[in-house]
Amino acid sequence: MVARHFDLTRAGTQDMTKVLEAGGYTYAYEPAEGGDPRTLILLHGTGGDHTSFIGLGRLVAKGAALIALKGDVVERGNLRFFRRVGERVYDMDDLALRTHRLADAIPELISAHGRDPAAAIGLGYSSGADLLGNLICETPDRLAGAVLMHPIMPFEPPSTRALSGKPVLVTCGERDPVTGPAQVEAIAERLRTLGASVTARGADSGHEVREGELAAIRDWLAAFRTTTDAAA
Repeated sequence: MVARHFDLTRAGTQDMTKVLEAGGYTYAYEPAEGGDPRTLILLHGTGGDHTSFIGLGRLVAKGAALIALKGDVVERGNLRFFRRVGERVYDMDDLALRTHRLADAIPELISAHGRDPAAAIGLGYSSGADLLGNLICETPDRLAGAVLMHPIMPFEPPSTRALSGKPVLVTCGERDPVTGPAQVEAIAERLRTLGASVTARGADSGHEVREGELAAIRDWLAAFRTTTDAAA
């Protein structure tokens, strides 16, 4: 059986998804269905956008409210969420600035749609995962949990804040030439050192996303909902 490949740069949305502005971001929004308490804050990777990444949200959290942000840094025609000065060399001042900007925007984005911040989960891919990972380290109170897909994070987050059991899922491709299992496990271990409750999952893929990885994310998010419902 051939694993299905989900293209994070091309799988767009042509339906009634709303494209809105709040917190300084352009974003695509889909409301929750069936009383689902979860809200996913979605951050695409380099070359994606808000309309492409909302499709992934549908696949991994059917029924959840989706807020897919649009990066506003342009690098060689591709959208990103922060600047870099070379391959795997990030503009750390810009990363810090945009981390705080995202932290400030999240409460506004959540309250704009009457959502519960206690059930807000960040989900980022590649460079989007890097921004999200830095945010979790710097301002852990902004999100109830996070999914980091194929993070690179070629930097040491400066935070010494305790993550106090914050649930985090880290996923990667076993054959990923950009960020392999050893690097991703090192990132997971950094988060564990800060006190996060980290689950790491590998998939039979490269830097692309395939069904096995989507299934792992879907299961983790379903367990998150179960925990959230039990606490309500």
